[in-house]
Amino acid sequence: MLWTLFKTILFFVLVAAASLAASLLIDTSGGVRIVLGSIEINMSPLMSVIALMVLMAVVLIVLKALSLLGAVFSFMAGNETALSRFMERNRQGRGFRALSEGLTALASGEGAAAIKKAERAGRLLGRPELANLITAQAAEAVGDRRRAEEAYKELIKDRDTRFVGVHGIMRHRLSDGDADTALKLAETAYALKPRHGDMQDAVLLIRARRRDWAGAREVLRSKLKCGNLPRDVHRRRDAVLAVGQARDLLESGDAAEAHKVAIEANRLSPDLIPAAVMASRAHVAGGATRHAAKVLSHAWRAQPHPDIASAMAEIESGESPSRRIKRFRKMLRIHPGHRETKLIEAELNIAAGDFAAARTAMGDVALSEPDARALAIMAAIEREAGGSEAEVRGWLAKSLSAPRGPQWVCDRCQHIHERWEPVCENCEALDTLSWSTPPSGSITTMAGVEVVPLIVGTVEAQLESAAAAAHLIGSATPGAAGDAQSRERDDGADGGDPPPPEEEENGPGPEAEAPPKEAAGGVGAEAPPPEPQSGEGEPQSGGSAKAQPPRPDWVADDAEAGERDRQQRPRPEDSGV
Repeated sequence: MLWTLFKTILFFVLVAAASLAASLLIDTSGGVRIVLGSIEINMSPLMSVIALMVLMAVVLIVLKALSLLGAVFSFMAGNETALSRFMERNRQGRGFRALSEGLTALASGEGAAAIKKAERAGRLLGRPELANLITAQAAEAVGDRRRAEEAYKELIKDRDTRFVGVHGIMRHRLSDGDADTALKLAETAYALKPRHGDMQDAVLLIRARRRDWAGAREVLRSKLKCGNLPRDVHRRRDAVLAVGQARDLLESGDAAEAHKVAIEANRLSPDLIPAAVMASRAHVAGGATRHAAKVLSHAWRAQPHPDIASAMAEIESGESPSRRIKRFRKMLRIHPGHRETKLIEAELNIAAGDFAAARTAMGDVALSEPDARALAIMAAIEREAGGSEAEVRGWLAKSLSAPRGPQWVCDRCQHIHERWEPVCENCEALDTLSWSTPPSGSITTMAGVEVVPLIVGTVEAQLESAAAAAHLIGSATPGAAGDAQSRERDDGADGGDPPPPEEEENGPGPEAEAPPKEAAGGVGAEAPPPEPQSGEGEPQSGGSAKAQPPRPDWVADDAEAGERDRQQRPRPEDSGV
C-alpha cells in the first residue's frame, strides 16, 4: 500500500519536472546549429533535446540489430546454440528483475505478490530452486502451509537447497507433534550442516526428550566447538544430561558406569543437587566417605535441600542419633538461619529424643512459613513430647490443607514434579527445573507427601516411621473418631469387651451429646482448657527446659479426648520419626 502510494507520488513529481524543463527550454533564446559541408541545420533548444533522445534510441536499436545479426551469422556457420544464447540473455535479464521484485515484495510483507514474482522468475531463469526459496517463505507468511511444503519438497531435490527443504519440513512435523519423523529429518539436516546453530538446538532437544543422553551430549560438545554455546552453559547442561544418563545406567544394572558418570556430572556442575546426591552415593559405594561429605557440603552451601541431608545421612547409616547430630553440625552451620536447616535440625533432635531442642530449632517456622512438612514435624514433636491428642490433631488437620512447600517446579510452565528431571514432563524443555515454592494456587494434600524426610535409622526403622506417620494422619481426618467408636461397637456385638456400665445405665454422657467442635483447622476456641496433668507437655529428654514459641489460637487442650483416643489406638513404642 505504501509502496504504491510512493510510486504514484514519484510519477507525478517526474511529470512535473519534465513539464518544467520543457517550459524552460521553450523560453530559452538561441538554439543549436549543425553545419555539415553545405548543409546547415538550425534547431531550437527543445528540438535539440528531442533529437538527442531519438538518436540514443536509434543507437540502441542498431546495437541490438548488430548483435542479432552476429548470432545469425554464427548459427549459419554451424554454432547451433548461438540464437538460443541470444534469447536467453534477454530472458535472464527479465528473470532477475522478477526475482528482485519478488524479494522486495517478500520483505515488505506482500506474500501473494512475492509468490507471483517468484513463479515468473522461475519460468524466465529456468532455475526453479531460486523461485522455490521465495515461494516457501512467502507461502508461510500468508499461511498457505500446503504450498510451502510443496516448495520445500522441491528444494530437497536440489543438492544446494536440500538443507533448507529438510529444515522447513522438520519444523512442520514438530508443530504437528510427529516427533519420530521430526527426529529423522533433524538427523538428516544435522548431517548436512553439523555447524548450524538452530539445527544443533533442535537435535539436542529431540535427543534429550527421547532419553538419548549420549547423543545429546555429543551435540552439546559440537555446539561448544563451533562457538555456539558459552563454556559455563555447556558445563551446566552437560552435567544435567550426565545425571539423566547415570540414572538410566543405574536402572539398567550398570552401577559401575553409572557411578563414573555421576561423579563426572558433579565435577562439571558441583552446585547441581541431583548430581551431588548421586556422586556422594558413588563415593560411598567406593569407600570414599569423606569425599562424599565434601561433595554434599559444597552443594548445601549453594542451596540447602532435603535430598542433600538424606544423602548425608546415608554416609553413616548405622550411627546413633547423637553421633549423627554431631556429624551434621558442620554442614548446618553453613546456613544457620535457613528454613531447611531448621527443619533438618528439628528432625535430628526428634530422632535423638530431645523434643525441647527440636521445638527450639523449629522456632516460628510452623507459624511464619507453614507447609505440610513443617506442620507434620510440629505434630511429631507434640506427640512424642507427651502433648495432648487435641494438639497433635490440630497440627495434622492444619497440615492437610497446607501447601507442600518448595518442590521441583519448571520455570517455564510452572509444572510440579515429584523428583528432579533433566527434561520437563509437561513442556519438554531442557534444564528448566528449580527447587522453589509453586504458585499459590498449586497446593496438595498430605496424600503421597513425605511427612518427615527419612534420614535416620535403618531401612526397617524408616518403614516403621512412615507407617506410624500414616497412622497418625489417619486419626486426624474428619470422622476417624466416629469410625473407631463404630468398630468398637461392632467388636462388642461380636463378643468383644462390653461397654462401660455407666453408659449402659445412664446413657451417653454430656460429652457425647454435645456437638463436636473440631473442624479442619483444629479445635474450637470455646472449649475451656483443662488443667495440665503431671508430666504432660514436659520434655522427655534430660536437657534443661527452653523457652517455647507461642502456640497458635486454633490449638486447644482436650485431655479427656486425648486419653480416650490413646486407649483406643495402640501407640507405637518406637515410631522412628
